[in-house]
Amino acid sequence: MAKQARAIQTRRQILDAAGLVFDQLGYESATITEIIAQAGVTKGALYFHFDSKEDVARAVLEEAVTTEGVVPQDSKLQECVDVGMVLAHRVPREPMLSAAIRLSTDLKARALFGTSWTPWIAFMAEQLALAKEQGELLPHTVPEETALVIVAAWTGMEIVTSDLKDGESLQHRVSRLYDHLLPSIAVPGVLARLDTSPDRGTRIWQAHQEQAGRDVETDKGIDLSMSA
Repeated sequence: MAKQARAIQTRRQILDAAGLVFDQLGYESATITEIIAQAGVTKGALYFHFDSKEDVARAVLEEAVTTEGVVPQDSKLQECVDVGMVLAHRVPREPMLSAAIRLSTDLKARALFGTSWTPWIAFMAEQLALAKEQGELLPHTVPEETALVIVAAWTGMEIVTSDLKDGESLQHRVSRLYDHLLPSIAVPGVLARLDTSPDRGTRIWQAHQEQAGRDVETDKGIDLSMSA
């Protein structure tokens, strides 16, 4: 078990380092040597987990399609909002997530291994379909079309505004994006209850981290009692 845990940790170190390198240099300029140096692992350790730079990049894209921290809600439309708000909190803080956006916009990288947009659109379409079944969406709303609009708009917001130096956070920008989009798809009763406040992603993520910390302490306590 300890060996498996170390392997999982090493893989994560490599992906975090790759995310930083890809985010700073782009796919073509990034090298395996730089990823190894950033990760602080051996070449053998990297090639134990990945066959090539392309394989590493593909794994970064896969890891970036994540709903970690998002709590299930009665309102599936609120869940959709929460996914976007949590990502708006995490992307500026986690190079692996921002690297996935950069890889997805790199023409050469896209030709090699695609983008993270397709699975995101598919996920969002499923969530919106559930929201429509629950009567949360206006009758004209087509989940697949709306999912494409949301993913494209979110991604475009991050790309277009990432270099602006006006001091406004991505969370504020995404909050405003939802405030523009949601009235065109949500029934009024649901719209009035949706929380699109700029700090929602931060609150959700902090609660998730706190719970994860409590879970770790509980696991440690169980391990100590079993070894006593």
